[in-house]
Amino acid sequence: MSSKGAINANPAVVGLGGFALTTFLLQIHNLGLIETGPVVWVGFIYGGLAQMIAGFQEQKTGNHFGYSAFASYGAFWIALCLIFMGNHYGVFVSSATDIGWFLVAWTIYTVFMMMGAIRVHGAMATTFALLLAGFILLDIGHFGFPVMNTVAAFVLIGCAFSAWYMMIGAILKDVYGHEILPMGKPWVQNHPAELLGQSKKPPMAPAE
Repeated sequence: MSSKGAINANPAVVGLGGFALTTFLLQIHNLGLIETGPVVWVGFIYGGLAQMIAGFQEQKTGNHFGYSAFASYGAFWIALCLIFMGNHYGVFVSSATDIGWFLVAWTIYTVFMMMGAIRVHGAMATTFALLLAGFILLDIGHFGFPVMNTVAAFVLIGCAFSAWYMMIGAILKDVYGHEILPMGKPWVQNHPAELLGQSKKPPMAPAE
């Protein structure tokens, strides 16, 4: 069957859903409300596999930001679930400090992604700002200040709902044919060259 004229769905509706739901579950676990089991299994399938597939679909559209974000954070979830399982079975056991450095590495990556998020739209920038704040708090929590893990849980629950907001916004826009939930203006609307006093136009419009 020919695929000519076929319309591809937006991979972000799965990627954002996987990111949001597993982030929410992990924070509910960090608050002591559920055991590790749901986090591990949902993390492997929805946060890990489904999110990575969404990233690979973004790659086909030429969306560097979506490709990097979904594929990378999908890998994050798979790695984190393997750390949980390794600690449970006594294989390649990771200490709190080990996990702390693991989180520091992802904090650095999130800083880089934040640079792009502020150019997309307000909802994306808000999601990444909350994610970055959550990672920083988790970093502190794993290096001797465990109370910060609880603070991080509430911040990252906000991050999860922000990602869900973008997900349902994209779905409703497709269903109703126009924007229902506003995404907000980019936090940085000028091209970097313009900020330096040059007159270069953006090569492409911000993603919606």
